[in-house]
Amino acid sequence: MAQASPEPATSKATAALRHQPVPVSGRDRVYTADQSSNTVSVIDPSTNRTLGTIKLGDQRVGGTLSPQYLGDVGVHGLAFSPDRRRLAVVSVTSNTVDIIDTTTNKVVSTTDVGRAAHEGSFTADGKQFWVANRGRGTVTVVDAVRGGVVANLQVGEGPSKVLMSPDGRTAYVNHISKPEITVIDVQSRRIKDQITGLGDIFSSDQAISPDGKELWAAHKRAGKVSVVDLVHNKVASVLTTGPDTNHPQFADIRTGKYVYVTMGGLDETWVYSRTGGAPTLVDKIKNNGHAPHGAWASGDGSRLYVGLEKSDAVDVIDTATNKVTDTIKTGQEPQAVVYAPRAAAAGNASNLGRQGLDQQARNVPTVLPDGTAGDTLDPEKGRVLEATIRPLSGLDMIQIQARRLRPNTVYQAYSVGSDGRKNPVLSFPTDANGRTPMALAFGAFDGRSISIQVKGEATPVQKAAFAAQGAVHGHGVKTADLLYCDCC
Repeated sequence: MAQASPEPATSKATAALRHQPVPVSGRDRVYTADQSSNTVSVIDPSTNRTLGTIKLGDQRVGGTLSPQYLGDVGVHGLAFSPDRRRLAVVSVTSNTVDIIDTTTNKVVSTTDVGRAAHEGSFTADGKQFWVANRGRGTVTVVDAVRGGVVANLQVGEGPSKVLMSPDGRTAYVNHISKPEITVIDVQSRRIKDQITGLGDIFSSDQAISPDGKELWAAHKRAGKVSVVDLVHNKVASVLTTGPDTNHPQFADIRTGKYVYVTMGGLDETWVYSRTGGAPTLVDKIKNNGHAPHGAWASGDGSRLYVGLEKSDAVDVIDTATNKVTDTIKTGQEPQAVVYAPRAAAAGNASNLGRQGLDQQARNVPTVLPDGTAGDTLDPEKGRVLEATIRPLSGLDMIQIQARRLRPNTVYQAYSVGSDGRKNPVLSFPTDANGRTPMALAFGAFDGRSISIQVKGEATPVQKAAFAAQGAVHGHGVKTADLLYCDCC
């Protein structure tokens, strides 16, 4: 039987590194998990330059579904150890956790974990990495030093992300199948509480305040955020936010305490003030690209780095002015973003490559069945129809997302050329709310825009399949279910 977790570390040096403000320097690193290029982008924040990428697998499509393929697929989640010397990378399709040495950019271990592994955290001593497995109802405890599985903990259906309290004694797990936070004692690995009453059953991401007193759980589909009081383990409030509410990120700076929340459907990052009472929305930052997703503050809180998953880039936000000051190109489809102070030697770019760089996605105009533009941005509801084209392995990945279309309907999408000619690309169904979270096709795209027409009503079989997929993982298309995580 696996041994229980060791006591949290008490090293004064490690504690100081973790809690004291660290000015931005060339020793810091920003990492993004690039889901389509299967890479980790490595950025030097002192210059806001991408040093290169760590290749963890082939670009999507390629040979990634071959039985002989041993690389990662769906590079998605990130976390760094308390000493900043190790980076954990979670791949949602290959169900793997890689541990990377941040001083060399080399993978030191790869561990097979549970189905649809998503996001996790290191223990306070850095010796273990706990990751939530959405498809298995478990949290896998990984040996972060030598690799391998130490234990699997049953936590209930659809766990999404594991977070550790600042003192390392408690783990918090949100879910995509029930409106609860599971609270685990790290030392004994036993569930000690369930925080109920969240704003929606589907919580994709979460973050804990630096003082450990508050947790924010994002509800992407519902456009809400649950604010949880961790002193009393109860929901304090539920905020109404925007479409595709993605990642919350705390930042305590000179002017106050704030939470930044990315709104993927609005191309904005919202800023909330924390003053001890109900959070107050104080600003909406317009991002310099599409679909802001992951976010992380610099070691001194002076900057926020926000990944733009449909623009293959990262925005740099000055937290003193809440303005975007720079935009950095990354690998393809950045998901999680982390900022690790003092992670490497200044200027170190050893063992980095170029996979996924200089192959940025482009977002093309869309046209609805009535001839109106589908990509017009409604400031509250987002776009009705989005189409993103991304070059991959000699093909184009054509990615469609729809909101507010006719419910339970099958649509045919066409590529429209400069001469007006239409070529069919794919058909896709909407759910009972008129949404399609993600539809994918792969081919050569030479059009100027995407238009759609009604193909017919969804059949009972299609409706049942869509409902089943949505209940588990938020996918709208079976092919996407094999290759893509669109819901975190």
